[in-house]
Amino acid sequence: MALMPVSDALAAVLAGVQPLPEDMVALDEAFHRVLARDVAARRTQPPQAMSAMDGYAVRGADAAKIDAVLTVIGEIAAGRPFAGSVGAGEAVRIFTGGVVPEGADAVVIQEDTVSDGRRITIKEAAVTGRNIRPAGVDFSEGDVLLRKGARLTERDLALAAGMNHPRLPVRRRPKVAILATGDELVMPGTTPGHGQIVYSNGYALHALARSEGADTVDLGVAADTLEATSAGIRRARETGADILITTGGASVGDHDLVQQALRAEGISMAFWKIAMRPGKPMMNGRLGAMRVIGLPGNPVSSYVCGFLFMVPLIRALSGRQVIHHRRERAVLGRDVGANDVREDYLRARLEERDDGTLVALPVNHQDSSLLANLAAAQALLVRAPFAPKAEAGTLCEVLRLPA
Repeated sequence: MALMPVSDALAAVLAGVQPLPEDMVALDEAFHRVLARDVAARRTQPPQAMSAMDGYAVRGADAAKIDAVLTVIGEIAAGRPFAGSVGAGEAVRIFTGGVVPEGADAVVIQEDTVSDGRRITIKEAAVTGRNIRPAGVDFSEGDVLLRKGARLTERDLALAAGMNHPRLPVRRRPKVAILATGDELVMPGTTPGHGQIVYSNGYALHALARSEGADTVDLGVAADTLEATSAGIRRARETGADILITTGGASVGDHDLVQQALRAEGISMAFWKIAMRPGKPMMNGRLGAMRVIGLPGNPVSSYVCGFLFMVPLIRALSGRQVIHHRRERAVLGRDVGANDVREDYLRARLEERDDGTLVALPVNHQDSSLLANLAAAQALLVRAPFAPKAEAGTLCEVLRLPA
């Protein structure tokens, strides 16, 4: 099978994806969930004109001159409005958040007055409208302030509460099941035997999926047998997974059984092998509603492919407005060689010059097994197929990795 271009592979992974069904959840459970519908304000904020400062509510005409003397006829605190109105020569003591009484059209801050308890003397001329928050200055009933597809921030939750929404319509979280394969894998904290390695891929993939709003299911490590691998795939279906991620066993060796097991379970394969580095032996298919991505076993390949393909798939199922990673312009911090038929994703550090220029410095060793270099990188430097040699200072494109 010919190597598939990265853009075609991503299109295949996302083909036909529809957002998951809607859930109604309490505000406390809505952080980083994705809105399923537009949300409009149920009230006007503030509902009436309110004071922005501690001071005195006055008629601007009465307090337009320094040394004007006004009689204090009452007091207003937040939540305790004044029942009467302000007439000529009168003022009402008002605190921040208090409703501006009828007749008043300005607030003189307390520092600009002298008070004897019953009267105030104006020491700074009032200006009509000053220190008053008009009704609806924040938003009005019916205003659509939260849009479908937005991933809710803590600020969005505050806004939703202010709009008087105790619950919000969000998309169900995608469920991602992760199955590792390989007789050579042992768990962290154990002592590897001869020829064994410590399992690391799943920890990054679980964290990456959860950071995008997915729930994850750990299917453990399957032995290098068709029966064990097939059993893991069936467990993914039983959990109701929307996405099955496998790691390892995606190549062509006698012990690379994932593709065989996927086909045996009835999974229709969209592709196998991509024109990219790292991550050439990646697979994609579907089994009913469950979408399957078979990642390579090398830890860097596994992570890079998870970042490039699993993350957009999770976002699409979540109904996110923005699905694809944003590419940024940078300049090369060192020379890079000519590329071959595969699209390269070089691990790179980022630096910012005093003038704001972003500099991408590829790490020295790009082998797909080197976890230390992956952890040290802040971005992937994208090199197109057959890109010529490029010198330091040349423009390039990078994808920032999660911080």
